Formats: sequence, C-alpha cells, structure tokens
Amino acid sequence: MSERKAIVPKGMEAVYEKIRYAPAVKAGNTIYVSGQIGRDAAMQLVEDREAQIVQAFENLKQVLEAAGASLSDVVDVTTFHTDMRDLPLFMQVRERYLNTHPLPAWTAIGAHMLGGAAGYIVEIKAVAVLAEAGK
Repeated sequence: MSERKAIVPKGMEAVYEKIRYAPAVKAGNTIYVSGQIGRDAAMQLVEDREAQIVQAFENLKQVLEAAGASLSDVVDVTTFHTDMRDLPLFMQVRERYLNTHPLPAWTAIGAHMLGGAAGYIVEIKAVAVLAEAGK
C-alpha cells in the first residue's frame, strides 16, 4: 500500500484538530480532497452566493497547492448543492477554475444541509492525480 499523508494547509489546522478530518489525503500520486465549503480563513460563512462559490473553489485550490498539485491536476469533482437552481451560477464560477482539457468528471448532488450549519450552498469534493508520485 502506498504511503498516506494528511494535507493540512496553513489556516486549516482547526479543521484537522477540532473537527477531526484532513482537508486532503495524498496517497501515492493521488490526492483526495475533502469537501470544501464557502467559509473564509476565520471559519466564517461567506454570505453572497457567488462569493461563497468562489471561496469554496479558493479553498479547494489552497488544499491542492499544499499537496503539491493544482486545479489542472483534478480528474474528478463531486459537488453538493442545497439548491439545484444555483447550478447555472455554479457552472459560471466553475469555468473560471476548472477549464483545462480534458475537463474533469463531475457529479452534482442535491443536499439538505452542508458543512454542519445552515447557510452553506455548495460543497466541492475532488480527486487530483499528479503526473508522477514525487511531484
């Protein structure tokens, strides 16, 4: 079995220590990113809908970079939405972040509540694969 390493970017230590999960786990050349929601560095909900989606992508980007990867390494994305009517807005923002070819696989799922609290509208979970294990 390949070595597993928890990825905990600076500013996300509370997630690992208090909430008790890794923002990502790197196993070999694959990075499994936990669901990222639209909360800022102070762990506060970002209120505006578009800004919350942007923040979730920025959090995803931060976790990937801490693992030595980038958004262009993402091969699979699963998103959870509290209101599927937000998909057109989500897709507009997604295009700013995930626009390399080939595009990653994507599954969108409707959910009642995200992040353990009311107000979150999207959660983004991803899998990234590095070209080589040592990258």
